[in-house]
Amino acid sequence: MKVTLLPMWRTLASIDRRIIYLLLTIVVVLPLIIHPKIKVRVSEPVRAAFKSIEKLPQNSVVMISIDFDPSSAPEVQPMLIAILRHCFKKNLKVILTGQLALGLPLGEIALNQVSGEYNKVYGKDYINIGYRPGSTALMVGIGREIRDFFKTDYQGVPLDSFEFMRRVHNYHDIALLVTLAHGAVADAWIQYAGARFNQKIIVGCTGVNAPNMYQYLSAQQIAGLIGGLQGASEYETLVEKPGAATLGMPAQSTAHALLIILLIIGNIGFILTKKKK
Repeated sequence: MKVTLLPMWRTLASIDRRIIYLLLTIVVVLPLIIHPKIKVRVSEPVRAAFKSIEKLPQNSVVMISIDFDPSSAPEVQPMLIAILRHCFKKNLKVILTGQLALGLPLGEIALNQVSGEYNKVYGKDYINIGYRPGSTALMVGIGREIRDFFKTDYQGVPLDSFEFMRRVHNYHDIALLVTLAHGAVADAWIQYAGARFNQKIIVGCTGVNAPNMYQYLSAQQIAGLIGGLQGASEYETLVEKPGAATLGMPAQSTAHALLIILLIIGNIGFILTKKKK
């Protein structure tokens, strides 16, 4: 039986890579065209992140740090949009900043989009204080006075020109910090703002970085975790506003399924042909 099937397995194991690329293109593009509906199950880490914002009283201040750049935007940008929708729906005040200068334009795009949906006004409901160099020194310095690093917003307007910012000086005045990261920046926020100043933090990150964040979640050093496109789609489900993540999940799922099938076929073919030799 094995002898009869051997040529078939050998053919499948050595399939032309151009055919694989074609199959991958089809399984990614097709779901984006036909928009199949899949049920999104919300995980506990994402639900915990949602609850952390949900239970904040009106006018609480949330600082969102854009710690990713365009290379991670497909996964993390939908989180930013969903969290902004949640904050504005709850009438929370938002301060946007970031540790990566290349990521700040993505934050500005999301603010312009979502603030219009909820009729929020710049300076009254949210501000963008932009990027400043300093990294961990900045994270520690905000614990004393945010104006030591950010005297103005990104347009050069003094912070005290904005009414709600007059009461914001350090982490004691910030109810929640959200870091949306694709690297080790989230670790730094947890270590320098969370551990030292007891700042409450939730993390949104790429799927490949999410496993590294579970140690902080288990130790209760972060209040919630949103991981990858799956996490973003779960948050969109909780805020009842399906967006890019919910749209992209079927394509990601079918692509992963195809890759698993090809890996199984390739390994079976390799094992059988090796035994034959």
